[in-house]
Amino acid sequence: MAEQAVDTGRSVTASGAGRRGAGRTGAPAAAPPAPFFAGRSRELAALRSDIERAGLDTLSGRKGARSRVLLIAGRPGSGRSALAAELARQLAGDYPDGVLRCRLSTIDGRPVPTASVARDLLTQLGERVPAGAEEDELTEALRGALADRRALLLLDDAAGAEQVDPLLPDAPGCLVLGVSEGPLTGITDVRPCTLGGLDTAAGVEILTRYAGSVRITVDPRTAEQVVQDCGGQPAALVLAGGWLATHPKSSLSDLRRTLFLLPPGEEDAVPVPRSLSRAFRMAYEGLPAPAARILRLLSLAPAGLVDAHTASALAGCSVEAAESTLRDFAVMGALRPLVPEGAAGGEDTSADGPDPMAALPPQYRVPGCLAPLLRARLQAHERPAEIQLSRARMLERTVRQLLSCRAMGEPAGSPARERTSGLPRSLRFGSVPEAAAWLRTRRPALLDSARIAVADGELDTLDRRLMAALVRALLAHESAESAAPDLYGLHLLVLQVAERRALAREKAAALLNLGDLDAQSGRSEKALSRYRGALESARAVKDAVATGRALESLGATYAELADWQRAADWYGRALELRLSRGHTAEAARLHGRLGAVHTQAGRWAEALREWRAAHGAYRRAGDAVGLARAMGETARVQEYAGRPEQALRTCFEALELARKAADGRLEAALQLRIADTFERLGDPAAARLHRGLGEGLLADHPA
Repeated sequence: MAEQAVDTGRSVTASGAGRRGAGRTGAPAAAPPAPFFAGRSRELAALRSDIERAGLDTLSGRKGARSRVLLIAGRPGSGRSALAAELARQLAGDYPDGVLRCRLSTIDGRPVPTASVARDLLTQLGERVPAGAEEDELTEALRGALADRRALLLLDDAAGAEQVDPLLPDAPGCLVLGVSEGPLTGITDVRPCTLGGLDTAAGVEILTRYAGSVRITVDPRTAEQVVQDCGGQPAALVLAGGWLATHPKSSLSDLRRTLFLLPPGEEDAVPVPRSLSRAFRMAYEGLPAPAARILRLLSLAPAGLVDAHTASALAGCSVEAAESTLRDFAVMGALRPLVPEGAAGGEDTSADGPDPMAALPPQYRVPGCLAPLLRARLQAHERPAEIQLSRARMLERTVRQLLSCRAMGEPAGSPARERTSGLPRSLRFGSVPEAAAWLRTRRPALLDSARIAVADGELDTLDRRLMAALVRALLAHESAESAAPDLYGLHLLVLQVAERRALAREKAAALLNLGDLDAQSGRSEKALSRYRGALESARAVKDAVATGRALESLGATYAELADWQRAADWYGRALELRLSRGHTAEAARLHGRLGAVHTQAGRWAEALREWRAAHGAYRRAGDAVGLARAMGETARVQEYAGRPEQALRTCFEALELARKAADGRLEAALQLRIADTFERLGDPAAARLHRGLGEGLLADHPA
């Protein structure tokens, strides 16, 4: 919950940070602040009572068909997200199937697509998420997954009812807690809780957590006036408390005087509360110029997530300097430290060995309420060329980290590992778990980095390098199935770049990859469309590899649809291409594909012809195992065609080849096939003999 502190009324400080800093002039506390929640007891009580009240759509007190929806509404910086997080924490025990959290808006204010939110919620539930699934399919799957569950959904920063309504479960045992700036008009029986300012005692508590108790105790009246000056807005009070923490020799009166002396500035035009705007200006204008520049550049951070590497690349400074500066920003309330789930809680070791998170630099979040203020400063003080250069440095650094992350998935001593050994120590990972932990915790920022690179349109080949590195890193540390949803989105971005720049080869590759994922998810018609587009693009630039892959993929998809004639046609075209280029091994495989299609269609003569052609190609290629498999399939067709004796002879030939190739599992399969054939020929003794041999081989050669 720490990442929501400024935006949501959560005051943060390390234990005693303000007191430890009291002897240093203008020096920030050494440690970043920890999460803290203040006030809102009346709102919490009202929200809890609303859960139990009968809804407008109930009869005789019986629960309705849909989940109850509560709404916490307030302006940015009012403490809306922290109140929601605190309520979810208190209610977690009542919802045994978990608390599911999603943000419905990005750091720059764009609504998150409903499909992405539904996919994230399904993933949190541990449900399989088909790659490339449409919004309706995902929301229906979400409702189905929640139908028999008792879970709490926290939907933060909703732009409107149209984002929330498709996600509502048809499950009265679930609770939806929405957070928005305004009402969710259109959703029936929403329980709203509109936030104003904090009460004075809670506001003073925030200041005390930052400044320590001494200055508050000696001047309590001024502390109360500061709370009133800030309108009781938690985010403004956090920045005011941060100013006190970083100015240990200044009094509360100095704080008030500094706030009042601020002249009007460009932030007054930003749609945030004026008290927050002025508190931000006070904190920002007290920074040295280099630190102020780093702070405004953090508005470029993907997904609003920052670590020392991101800040270092954006500002062009050392990683060590960036890490120290980020820690200072956290102390002054301008950043929120993140504590990833599963972190070792500050311990360096666990039951399974060292905690991989301990070796990674801390991660922070830019508070959503400060993001528009930082962007305004960025536009006012940085030229467009400088902004693009900073973004390019950040993305280049990300590419190098991804290459290092991917290399850790390779065996020790591999070329990829050797190449990364020359990178600076700050860009290398000490272990495979450390690289995997970095990829997991940085995933939202990495995916947003790809989106940023594509949207820029002026980053030349950097966008494609970034996406290629991200795809390889995901596949190095995750299964293809778990990575598939993210890969689908990345291939769509590659397609966007390829179409924008008329890059036919890249377009063909993206369409092929998307077609494969569509085919794996059962969307055969969509896969066919992708493959045809890939074929057109590949032929336009005479890319034989992509052309062959597209032809073969079309054949495979029609085979899945049991359209044997079209499957044979496309496989035949792919075979002609392979033969024309002298690709013997690939031609052998395609002869086999054609043989399998003809077998399924019941065309025994055509099937035998293709399998015999495969025999010859495998012999020429020197592939004994492939030849044995092809002969085994030939025996199958011969038996289907009503020639069991001939099938038996062919199987024995294939068995001898499998023995010479030392392929135990293939030898076992052929022995079992021989046993089946003997049974059909009425020789049970021979069948038992060969079945026993086959089962023994399977035991000796497990999969």
